[in-house]
Amino acid sequence: MPEDAEILKALFEAALGAALPDGKFDARLPPKPKGRTIVVGAGKASARMAAAFEYAWSCVGGTCEGLVVTRYGHAFPTRWIEIVEAAHPVPDEAGMGAARRILQLAGSAGSDDLVVCLISGGASALLSLPAEGITLADKQALNRALLKSGAPIGEMNQVRKALSAIKGGRLAASIGDAQLVTYLISDVPGDDPASIGSGPTIPERSDPEAALAILRKYDIDIPGHIAEAIRANAIESDVRGGSVHMLATPKMALDAAAAKAREFGLNTLILGDAIEGEAREVGRVMAGIASSVVQHDEPVRRPCVLLSGGETTVTVRGHGRGGRNAEFLLGFAVALKGQPGISAIACDTDGIDGSEDNAGAWYEPAVHDLARKGGVDLEKHLADNNAYAAFAQLGRLITTGPTLTNVNDFRCILVRESMRLQESGGLNHHS
Repeated sequence: MPEDAEILKALFEAALGAALPDGKFDARLPPKPKGRTIVVGAGKASARMAAAFEYAWSCVGGTCEGLVVTRYGHAFPTRWIEIVEAAHPVPDEAGMGAARRILQLAGSAGSDDLVVCLISGGASALLSLPAEGITLADKQALNRALLKSGAPIGEMNQVRKALSAIKGGRLAASIGDAQLVTYLISDVPGDDPASIGSGPTIPERSDPEAALAILRKYDIDIPGHIAEAIRANAIESDVRGGSVHMLATPKMALDAAAAKAREFGLNTLILGDAIEGEAREVGRVMAGIASSVVQHDEPVRRPCVLLSGGETTVTVRGHGRGGRNAEFLLGFAVALKGQPGISAIACDTDGIDGSEDNAGAWYEPAVHDLARKGGVDLEKHLADNNAYAAFAQLGRLITTGPTLTNVNDFRCILVRESMRLQESGGLNHHS
C-alpha cells in the first residue's frame, strides 16, 4: 500500500475532480431561445463554469455572450464570456463595477432571451453592489468585522443580502420575462440555493431586522444610516426565480474520495458534509473519533478513512496567520499528542485556506518530533491563531494554487495499524 501522504493526496485530488463543472452541463441544458443567450455569474469557480457552459452550449449549436466575476488569480480562458477578477473575501471596486454591469446586462434581457446564471462559493463578496445609502467602504468594514467575529457563513450571507442591491433574489427581479436558468456549485452546509453566493437569483422574503440582530449578536457597530438603508432594502418574495441545477456539492466530493479510498483497500466512513463550529474544537472532536478507531475499531474498522466536509469558523483572538483548515488540523494535532497510526489532511477545495496562499495542511505523528527539534510550540501557535506558521515551519503546508472550484472544506483522517514516519517532504498539487 502507498505511503500515507500519497493516499491523502490521492483522496484530495479525487474530491477536487468531482467538484469541477466540466461535463456536468450536458444533460442539464435548456432549449435554445429565439433571442440571445446571456450568461452572468460570480464565484471562485465561475470562470471554469463559464468555460464548461460555453463548450456544452456550442456542442448543441448555441452561442452566447456575458460576464462573470471571479477572484483574483481564478480566471480561465473563455470564448465569448468576459471574465473579470475582483477581491475576496473583502469586496473591492472591481467587484462592485462588475456587479453593476451584470445587473445591467441581465436587465437588458427581453422575453425571447435566455439568462444563464453561474454561481459558486465566493459570489457573496465578489458580487458587491451596495444597496442605496450604503457605500463600498461600509460593506468592507462590515465584512471585515464579520470575518473576525466567528459568525457562521449562513449568518454572514444573511447580512450580505441585506446590504446588497443584487443578492437575495434581486438579480432575478431585474430579469423580467426572460427565461432564467441558474447553475450552482455548492459551498454551504445543506446546499441551500438561497445561501450559495447569497442567492442572487433565488427569491426570498427579506428580513431586515434579522440581519440587524446578527450584527448586534457579534457586537458589530451599526451606524444609523446603515440600519436605515437595510430596512429600506427589503423585498417581497413574489419574484420569479427560474429553474435551478446543482452541478457539484460537498457530498459529491466526499463520495468520490470514499470511492478512491476503497481502491486502496480502506474502509470508509463519511462523518458529514455540513459540519460547522470552531475549527480547533472540531479538530479536537475528530481526534477523539480517530483515537476511538485505534483503540476499539469503532465507529469503523481499521484500516480506514474518516471523511468530512462543511465550513468551520475561526474566532480570531491572536495575531498569527491562520486559515480554518490549518487551525482545524493544529487543534487535531494538539489533541492527539503524537498518537501513532493516524494521519490527516485538511484543505479548502478552492485552494485558498481563508486568505492565505495555501489550501491547507497535512499531519502525521512525526510532526510532534519535528516540532520539538525545531522549537515549534504547537499549543502556543494554536493559542495565537498561528497554524499557518506552525505547519510552514514543519514543511506540512499544502499549496495547490486556485483549483477553480469550491465545495468547501475537505478533511480526511487515515487510520492504519501502523504509521510509516516520513521525515521530509510535503504534499503539492498543481492544477
